[in-house]
Amino acid sequence: MPLRDTSADHAATDRTFQVDLRGLVDLLSHHLYSSPRVYLRELLQNAVDALTARHAVEPHGNFGIRLYADGKVVRVEDDGVGLTEADVHTFLATIGRSSKRAERIAEQRADFIGQFGIGLLSCFLVADEIHVLSRSARTLDAPAVEWRGRGDGSYTVRTLPASARPRPGTTVTLTPRSDAGEWTRPQQVHALARHFGSLLRHPVTFDDGSGGQAAPVSPEPAPWARSFPTPGARSRALAAYGEEVFGFTPLDTIELDLPAVGLKGIACVLPEAVPAGRRHGHRVHVKGMLLSEQAEEILPEWAFFVRCVVDAESLRPTASRESLYEDATLAAVRDALAERLREWIARAAASDPDLLGRFLQTHHLAVKSLAVHDDEILRMLLPWLPFETTDGHTTLDEFARTHRTVLVTSSVEEFRQVAAIASAAGLGVVNGGYTYDRELVHRMPEIRPEVSVADLDPATLTAHLDPVDRETELAAAPYLAQARDALAVFDCDVALRTFQPASAPALLVDSREARHERTRSRLAREQEGGLWGDILGALRQEAPRAQLILNQLNPLVRTAVAIDEPELARTSAEALYGQAVMLSRRPLRPAESSLINRSFLDLLAHALRKDS
Repeated sequence: MPLRDTSADHAATDRTFQVDLRGLVDLLSHHLYSSPRVYLRELLQNAVDALTARHAVEPHGNFGIRLYADGKVVRVEDDGVGLTEADVHTFLATIGRSSKRAERIAEQRADFIGQFGIGLLSCFLVADEIHVLSRSARTLDAPAVEWRGRGDGSYTVRTLPASARPRPGTTVTLTPRSDAGEWTRPQQVHALARHFGSLLRHPVTFDDGSGGQAAPVSPEPAPWARSFPTPGARSRALAAYGEEVFGFTPLDTIELDLPAVGLKGIACVLPEAVPAGRRHGHRVHVKGMLLSEQAEEILPEWAFFVRCVVDAESLRPTASRESLYEDATLAAVRDALAERLREWIARAAASDPDLLGRFLQTHHLAVKSLAVHDDEILRMLLPWLPFETTDGHTTLDEFARTHRTVLVTSSVEEFRQVAAIASAAGLGVVNGGYTYDRELVHRMPEIRPEVSVADLDPATLTAHLDPVDRETELAAAPYLAQARDALAVFDCDVALRTFQPASAPALLVDSREARHERTRSRLAREQEGGLWGDILGALRQEAPRAQLILNQLNPLVRTAVAIDEPELARTSAEALYGQAVMLSRRPLRPAESSLINRSFLDLLAHALRKDS
């Protein structure tokens, strides 16, 4: 029996997605937009795009935007291109479709800010009904069209006589909900308009319904778009604008101009240092409309010493229009702005040493991070960067004049252990323990070939300490033996030398690497026979020992080495070790803290017994 064809019985039926508008608005408010306040930005943005389209039809027209808020309604009126009845059905009643996608203006999309077709929905964040009255400028006798959209997803459309709106354009009216007063009060609407639209190229006015004259939202263009009588006047205007926007007086302002992407603006050099890696947000406008106040991606990570405010034509916003879309254009802009910052540093180095000095004093860490990866900045500024040295805080250029051989430590604690003794011995040592410092110091010969750089080795330092005479060493031998026995638990040897300054009783020579190696060896011994013991044992080598070098020139040491009472000798050695550890300023291990407390109490008890 042949099989029966059932395809006709199960024919597929095309259906249309049903959209829960309230659910969609809730999604926008919680996951797309950062705050309900964006409703005004979206209304302004739609008005600006409508004006852009109107100028394509009437290039020489004088068009603007008017805002009105009296506490009862919020109204945005523009002289833009307007909508026909067909446009209303196509663009206002279809979620996700934008009039900017219409074929007749598709080739001009780059002229428009919004291109996602969901902006009008943001009005439902503050109102339950949106009223739109529009008249198209494309047809001379076009009627007015009224559209009312409601939060439940329903809408009505009707055609009105042209007299209902005598001039082409669009008026959007919102009746705010009672819980939206925070965003729809007249003062707040005016503040939001200035916040989002301060750099708009179209005239925008605000009326609070009090009967007074409408106030301009953007009284004058940005300072970089204005002419000034002198360069000094321009510089002062840019600095004043930066202070107004960011709330601090810039150390300097750097004018930014990238004609290829239509970007203009300023970078304000921060007057105070910031922690390395903390990236400030930058204020980015796209075609005059504020996009974001926290756009970190506009500059590279190393440029954390500036904050920027820019207005660009060709950067793409994301769907929320609150950040920038990461694409090749943004990457090119980031590289170009980084080059502008390098050029500013180069100009300061060449022609304004006072400014360069103030900048480096404040932001030396930022410049060091840049110099590590940028050979040009390295050659230009490395000699001028400040470092901590045995001659105090000074530049490498100044330091190299008196020290042809520069020694660099691997840690801050190592530098602090040896700084005083190395200085007295005439050694030139740089603290390489801070971020970037050791790597940069090692690149000094690239700039100054006559200077040699080497890591500080404990043997280098001890070689500059003078030995004591044979008779003194023999007399101190019993004490040194007691001291070595007392400090064996810390893998520490004890030696007697003479060195300056005489006020230093002891020097502890102990690197972080040596301590790690001793810890690994101890763990290997404790894990003997186990899996970790085999692994650590395979790596075992002769563990380096710390060395406590006593200074024979110090009166306290001369008194200590003469002690013949074993327990008191051990206690005094522990006290000298504890003092040397504290002078190194490295974190104390629990055993060392216990030793310091115990030795102090034992010495106090001995003194009390002696007095009694």
